[in-house]
Amino acid sequence: MKFINNQDIMDPRINLAIEEYVLYNLDPEDTYLLFYSMDPSVIVGRNQNTIEEINEDCVRQHHVYVVRRLSGGGAVYNDPGDLSFSFVTKHDKDSFHNYAKFTEPVIRALHNLGVNAELTGRNDIVVDGKKISGNAQFATRGRMFSHGTLMFDVNLDNVEKALKVSKEKIESKGVKSVRSRVGNIRDYLQTDMTIEEFKQRLLASIFEGEPAIPEYRLTSHDWEQIHRIAEERYMQWDWNYGMSPPFNVQRQRRFPAGTVDIRLLVENGVIKHAKIYGDFFGVGDVSEFAAKLEGIRYDQDCIEQALANVDVHHYFGNISREALMTLLY
Repeated sequence: MKFINNQDIMDPRINLAIEEYVLYNLDPEDTYLLFYSMDPSVIVGRNQNTIEEINEDCVRQHHVYVVRRLSGGGAVYNDPGDLSFSFVTKHDKDSFHNYAKFTEPVIRALHNLGVNAELTGRNDIVVDGKKISGNAQFATRGRMFSHGTLMFDVNLDNVEKALKVSKEKIESKGVKSVRSRVGNIRDYLQTDMTIEEFKQRLLASIFEGEPAIPEYRLTSHDWEQIHRIAEERYMQWDWNYGMSPPFNVQRQRRFPAGTVDIRLLVENGVIKHAKIYGDFFGVGDVSEFAAKLEGIRYDQDCIEQALANVDVHHYFGNISREALMTLLY
């Protein structure tokens, strides 16, 4: 097994691209270990509806990255207080879905630090009933990776804020996250340390005290391909949002000028059908307004741009554009 240093890159899009590049391009006979921390990010599972998993207002206000990963499972919040790990190896009958195999070295390292961690259920590591790590896997072409979070000193308030789902009704067939009680590893350490010291202790334990940790150093060619993957996949709205399963949005609100009931069908991140009902007083045919939404990305900026020159009062009476946007997105 060889360790790959990500050069302390905090951009989740680059880190996920490193993982993907290693999976597809490095020696298939070898096993690789990655560690990486991230700027504030919500990482959603491959089969999830992104919109359904995030608090969009929080994400926009605090410039939180939203990125879809290759593996399944639920959405997780990461920030510089989290240390994620990834084992990239062969895909065989003894590895895929065998979370114990890949979490055991990590749990052993935690035990060496005095943290009484254990694997529970299928893929969570917990301490005193609190989740400190979630894990997921992805396999293709005889290769796979098993990766997970290690909540060392994460801002727990932001976990709830960033992942809080809107109370408005959104229905989809996407895999939904299960909210769990979470905790930080740092609170259970016998001796306090920084996250960098924590990483080095994990490395020493996983490589069982080898004087020189075996390492694969990414070349300039490797980095060029990694950035290409990041740009073509993880930096693309079509991947992070557009890959969401079809979903329905239904929002209704009572304004002084009347009730507005908006219903949208969204496929591949694009509004395919829009219907608007209500007892508001407008001059124009509201179906004309609904038609202007169809074919538009279900994205706040895109919707605002599509309606920039539309006379909202013509269709809805004394209801402002800003008020209407609270229903549309």
